[in-house]
Amino acid sequence: MNVPFLIARRYFRSKNKRNIITIISNISMIGVAVGTAALIIVLSVFNGLEDLVRTLYGKSDPNLVISAAKGKAFDVDRTFLVKLENTPGVALLTQVIEDNALLQYHDRQMVVKMRGLSDNYFGQSQIDANIREGDHRLHRDSLDVALVGAGVQHELSITLNNRLAPLRLLYPRNTAGRKTLSMNPDQAFNQQSLIAGGVFLIEQHIDDSYIFVPLSFAQQLLGYGTRRTALYVKVGQSFEIDQVKKELRKLLGPAYKVQDSDEQHVSLFKAIKVEKLFVFITFTLILLIASLNIFFSLSMLVIDKKKDIAVLLAMGTSQQAIRRTFLYVGAIVALVGAAVGLVTGVSLCWLQQRFGLVSMGMATSVVESYPVKMQLSDLVFTCVSIIFITLAVSIRPAINAGNLDLRENL
Repeated sequence: MNVPFLIARRYFRSKNKRNIITIISNISMIGVAVGTAALIIVLSVFNGLEDLVRTLYGKSDPNLVISAAKGKAFDVDRTFLVKLENTPGVALLTQVIEDNALLQYHDRQMVVKMRGLSDNYFGQSQIDANIREGDHRLHRDSLDVALVGAGVQHELSITLNNRLAPLRLLYPRNTAGRKTLSMNPDQAFNQQSLIAGGVFLIEQHIDDSYIFVPLSFAQQLLGYGTRRTALYVKVGQSFEIDQVKKELRKLLGPAYKVQDSDEQHVSLFKAIKVEKLFVFITFTLILLIASLNIFFSLSMLVIDKKKDIAVLLAMGTSQQAIRRTFLYVGAIVALVGAAVGLVTGVSLCWLQQRFGLVSMGMATSVVESYPVKMQLSDLVFTCVSIIFITLAVSIRPAINAGNLDLRENL
């Protein structure tokens, strides 16, 4: 029989405690419950935002991207491509050329990211489902066709399928492998034209700055020849992306980078994780402040129960058992509050997932309500934090209780 725990439970449930001690204990439980619920909710929102970002980029990101470890481009030949295509797990290989270019339409112009894509690109991307206007084809009746982001279309007021006013793309002309600008504008830039055939709506950063063009068009405009800035890899359904990534890294060596979707946006996901960490630390400190009431209520309880402690010591109870008794009281107060907070936080997150109680409040948002996703690791870290905080604020009053002088209190 755990006598210290039985006594602690009786002290916790006792109606004979002084009123001020009861009030402080209840405030402690409410503070821990509110802090725990808030921590669970905020961490779940960050998890939901991370998943939302991953979903948005997943619409246009390939499973794997091969790029040069140093420099912007690398040479490819048929032997190199065949070696990659024959790698187990590689279902589709898309050649990509990407660089900045000047886009002109009528009297307007802007610098855009031009991405040249081989014809099989749409076999591995879901971008065709994100076409807001027009269609996703890059070739039409032997004509080169561009897909423009919704932001680019709005900025330049681009009209689709306008053969009388095509898009005009300019890129600094290369001389001896270097970009040079001549005083003569006609000789300063490579220039090519094509019509806009579709508008895509994926994610604001992409929509506001990207246009997609055929690979041959980009190859000729930029003068890249056999060089490519990236190769997009679609992984077969029966293969794990991580396993194929390891095989490609082993095959290509340190001269190339092989990145999955998260690694392609590592800075963004790192920023989200850092923000989540700081939020966790901040709310843990708030929990600590709320738990200080446990320290005061226990200290007052020790003073109130001096005679009980003296009787227990006279009956042969050890000082260690007395200390454990008051540690248990603090633990019960904290854990009851934490349990209420966990149930409240998890319930609110479930209701948000199920019914979308809190909306984003913007007509242009990609989702109607705040995304939330609960993770077991968040619940575990929250519980561990509460345990450490409870020990930190309860240990001093418990030591004081065990050190009471028996003769002064009989």
